[in-house]
Amino acid sequence: MNIYEIKVVSEQAMQVGECPLWHAREAALYWVDIDGRAVHRLHPASGQQQRWDMPTEPSALAINAGGGLIVALRSGFAHLDTKTGSLAEIAPAPFDMATTRFNDGKVDPAGRFWVGTIFEPRSSASAEMFVLEKGNVRKVWSGGMTVSNGLGFSPDRHTMYHADTTTHRIDRFDYDVATGAISEPHAFQRFSTDKKAADYGGRPDGAAVDSEGNYWSAMFEGGRILRFAPDGELLDEITLPVRCPTMVTFGGPDLRTLYITSASHNRSAEEIAEYPLTGHVLSVRVDVAGQLETAYQA
Repeated sequence: MNIYEIKVVSEQAMQVGECPLWHAREAALYWVDIDGRAVHRLHPASGQQQRWDMPTEPSALAINAGGGLIVALRSGFAHLDTKTGSLAEIAPAPFDMATTRFNDGKVDPAGRFWVGTIFEPRSSASAEMFVLEKGNVRKVWSGGMTVSNGLGFSPDRHTMYHADTTTHRIDRFDYDVATGAISEPHAFQRFSTDKKAADYGGRPDGAAVDSEGNYWSAMFEGGRILRFAPDGELLDEITLPVRCPTMVTFGGPDLRTLYITSASHNRSAEEIAEYPLTGHVLSVRVDVAGQLETAYQA
């Protein structure tokens, strides 16, 4: 395994840092703090940071082709004008906000914004997957998961990846870019669910797919990032100075800077003392480039 130098990106710790998103045209990194109810932006070259407070929890971001961002909030999809700070509703939440909120999301190669949900009681596998396409929301599937995560699309446009954090599994789907149709899931990775087991290494959270088609998974409570080849072979592991990484994205001028968000909410004082960078956004240089983010097409 390679040796990596980890750097700190954010000035302050996030409660639940999520959805890092590299905006190449702006040379800027965006991310959300879900429980902090804020969208953040950093220009790495200048160090300039900005924050927009949200009315409900933001969980996923997409670059909007017409400017600004699309934000998936508990209350629904909205457009954030990053020049004025104004927020305009696109579509209300298609679920019961008392038990459910949006979670991980990713724009597919055709410009559709896929966003799964989290069923917060965690008493049943009642999460759902939705797609925002040209301003309209459609449900792709319902149930079979509790915490939707790990969305990603292969560079050849034939495969979609998805993780259910609660069951510690990652699946792959055959994907039709023209229609957005997907196949039944195929097992990609399965991880131990026994936290007391010697081989417990965390559960799969957010992810990204690089330009070679490899899948990079943030292992929540595992303190590491795993890189898998398209055939499932483990290629690399990055050990982190935080126990709960939440998601990764590729950025920088050459797309070889891996940005990593993490969570501090509900983490013990002992864990934070052991991992003082808990909740911060981190970065590391890697040897393979990522893919440019596709913009949402309204």
